[in-house]
Amino acid sequence: MSLVGPFKGAYSYGFSQVFRKYPSNPIISPRSGVWWESRQTFNPGAVYVEGRVHLLYRAIGEDWVSRLGYASSVDGFRIVERLGYPVYEHKGESVPLPLMSPSGGSFLGAEDPRLVHVDGEDRLYMTYTAYDGLNLEVALTSISIESFLEKKWDWARPRIISPSGESHKNWVLFPKKFEGKYAILHSLSPTVQIEYLDSLEVPEGFHIRSVFDEGFSLWRGGWEMRVRGVAAPPIETGEGWLLLYHATDAREPEKYKVGAMLLDLQDPKRVLAVAGAPVLEPTEAYEYEGFKPGVIYMTGAVAKGDDLLVYYGAADNYVCVAMGKLSRLVELLLESTREKQRLNGLGE
Repeated sequence: MSLVGPFKGAYSYGFSQVFRKYPSNPIISPRSGVWWESRQTFNPGAVYVEGRVHLLYRAIGEDWVSRLGYASSVDGFRIVERLGYPVYEHKGESVPLPLMSPSGGSFLGAEDPRLVHVDGEDRLYMTYTAYDGLNLEVALTSISIESFLEKKWDWARPRIISPSGESHKNWVLFPKKFEGKYAILHSLSPTVQIEYLDSLEVPEGFHIRSVFDEGFSLWRGGWEMRVRGVAAPPIETGEGWLLLYHATDAREPEKYKVGAMLLDLQDPKRVLAVAGAPVLEPTEAYEYEGFKPGVIYMTGAVAKGDDLLVYYGAADNYVCVAMGKLSRLVELLLESTREKQRLNGLGE
């Protein structure tokens, strides 16, 4: 089996070799002289619509505010369009300047977008972290696909869906309904927590109660020391929902790495398999040369057939892409679970 596009050579067969990084990374870098994105460009949401991969990436400029920029690619690697202005800004209240502390390099704004197209709908939904200088809250907004493609940025009024006064991030929407209900995955630890909603037109004051700690209780003995949260929105496969997540390794706690798990198709709170090793970790110079060295922070993923393209922020400074085979990653997850069952005397 071999990878297509810019990748050469045979495909590898271990968790740590599932993904190959694009040889021409980064695909998006800060632009000197562009006031709103001159310092950092990273952590992109991604969606595949009408033959293109569309990216909304986090950008920080001269005023230290996080805004979202737009870029797109036909092949998923080479950027063919990048707008010169921000396409989304969070207009929430802010804390007075003396109380502010940086969040990934910014003092305010919209951070770390996750884009989702729910099956059968004509809208794109976006969850993101809204930072007011003190609290990290999760916001939800949407836009029609028609407006998105025409670049008419008439986003719906955002709703803060996490409790006020608490810090939350990394919440994602499933791209499919469950018995007619939308599903928002808002925590992985101590358990997988999902809120089911009849509508995403949530009223003012609605909040999802979420419990999160950075330790694992579901798969003790794994490589993770601390769980940071969900990476990209879930991807449906024939064997379950593929979920990628952020964690730090006990051996290298200063680094952010990406893990993988498989959730049950009908009951995604049920974990079917967890990778025994990271599937993506910082190894390249551009993943160490930035605001936060040694960090891979994945926020977007697109499946084009069996090719799984994942988009991530490198060192909180650049947008990068890697690609692997979706079927192979799922196969490795299932094989790993069967082997654990055999060793524990639980196999057939």
